[in-house]
Amino acid sequence: MSPAADMDLFAPFEKDTILEIRTSKMKTMPGLTIQSGIDKELRSGKIHVTYLGLVDDEHDPTFHGGKDKAIHGYCSSHYTQWKQEFPDAEARFKPGGFGENFVTEFMNERNICIGDVFSVGNDGVLLQISLPRQPCFKLNHRFKLKNFAPNTYKKSRTGWYYRVLREGTVQAGDEIRLVERKWPMWTVERVQEYLHRTTDNTEMNEELSEIPDMGDECRKAFLKRVAKFKAQQKRAANQDDKAEKWRDYKVVEKKAQTSRITSFMLEAVTPDPDIKDSDVKLGPHVRLRLPNGLLRSYSIVSGTDNRFELGIALEEASRGGSSYLHKNVKEGDMIEVGRITSDLKPASAASNHVFIVGGIGITAFLSMMEAYRQINWETTLHYALRTADDMPFRGRVEGLKESVKLYDRSKGQRMNIGEILRNLTWNSHVYVCGPQRMLDEAVEQAKKCDLGEDDIHFEAFSVDATGDPFEAEVVNRGGQVLKVAGEETLLEVLRKSFDDVPSSCEVGNCGTCRVTVKNGNVEHRGTALTAEDKKEAMLSCVSRGIGRIAIEI
Repeated sequence: MSPAADMDLFAPFEKDTILEIRTSKMKTMPGLTIQSGIDKELRSGKIHVTYLGLVDDEHDPTFHGGKDKAIHGYCSSHYTQWKQEFPDAEARFKPGGFGENFVTEFMNERNICIGDVFSVGNDGVLLQISLPRQPCFKLNHRFKLKNFAPNTYKKSRTGWYYRVLREGTVQAGDEIRLVERKWPMWTVERVQEYLHRTTDNTEMNEELSEIPDMGDECRKAFLKRVAKFKAQQKRAANQDDKAEKWRDYKVVEKKAQTSRITSFMLEAVTPDPDIKDSDVKLGPHVRLRLPNGLLRSYSIVSGTDNRFELGIALEEASRGGSSYLHKNVKEGDMIEVGRITSDLKPASAASNHVFIVGGIGITAFLSMMEAYRQINWETTLHYALRTADDMPFRGRVEGLKESVKLYDRSKGQRMNIGEILRNLTWNSHVYVCGPQRMLDEAVEQAKKCDLGEDDIHFEAFSVDATGDPFEAEVVNRGGQVLKVAGEETLLEVLRKSFDDVPSSCEVGNCGTCRVTVKNGNVEHRGTALTAEDKKEAMLSCVSRGIGRIAIEI
């Protein structure tokens, strides 16, 4: 079968023919340990259709299967276009490549609409368009093309899902006919426009969230955006979002994790009613104002803005924060909490997620690794410890099971970061958090292995921000000139003069505290800025000016 290269994909739809029907059993993906149902095989003869799809077709239940995703359809004419655009992968672009059940030639994302009802064959089967297909890393892995998945929705060639309205049997050669069109304005392509490309159009998000025939996956995404927008409007009406606001939290649990690591559960005295239990950030940082006046930032292990858990190591050279929390804070005490922000974005296009962690650095990534495993993403944790007894949150780490590789320094075991990075599987993304020497080694080895900035993420939990004194002219605040002493950071000095300077991690990870550099030279520190960012910005929490610089905040 050879799809027509000149097929008019914009022509109105009336009917089409099912060219092929495919089903599959779950299989381990090449080079990974996870299983997928994407590798579908050709079927012949009559196949029974139930409300959950084709008999003998298996799905990864994390993101596939269910009544809204009973059957996946794809336009075979797209394969001709993919071959032209990715000639190196031409042999892999053939019907079935996207894991579709129904291969059709004419119907496509531009001429079918959400809610469309179709009859199939002569056995009474009725199907309804429920969702656009949401592309994932498995397409990248299948076609051996990094970051291929976003191309599918940018070009509206994802395919779509049917829900089954009436059961029966189908076979290749059956005619598929449009019976009813309820939402003629909402083609699959136009839904994708607001789902993936123009995501901030509140009016369209609200309209889409109210379409009853829209499958839950997309409808809930639109509902969540509408709720987020309304919450932002509410906050904007009540306060200046730029100024840091402090809220009272109670320490509801204090628990020794190891001899030197303690966990603290903090709960808002006045919870934000707009925050739901499901509103969990990945890799968030929180700023605490301790009762002794110290300001400190820590990684949140898990939880929401209303209730979260910290894991804090008692540092040998403590500047007062960890020592105070360990020795003075007890259950029932109150602590002021400032900004809670997250800079970690899931590398959803990666086939494998590799975490390199030292000691208390596990707090930055633990909830992320758990979330990744829950959605069947491939993860590997390389975890270096002083001793096996120094592992915090042991039960949760052990819950990651075979994905964990431990390195016990007391037994002479040493993590070889260079070897790990040299032996990464194809399309891996790396996350690093640990002491400064571990970060420095990871930065050096990443350069040797030609890993790009998009391939690796660094999280520091401490940093040396001291250096030579310098001056900073704040050009958008009347040209005020601030003097930054050797033991001070620019962020600390800015806060003395202005009350609207945001920050979060304060060790150069997140980029919340970035300021624009208008003139002068900067000694850049931290990992949040790309090489391009550093041409016009700096991190006020760790980076230092040289001589005199001019900035905007």
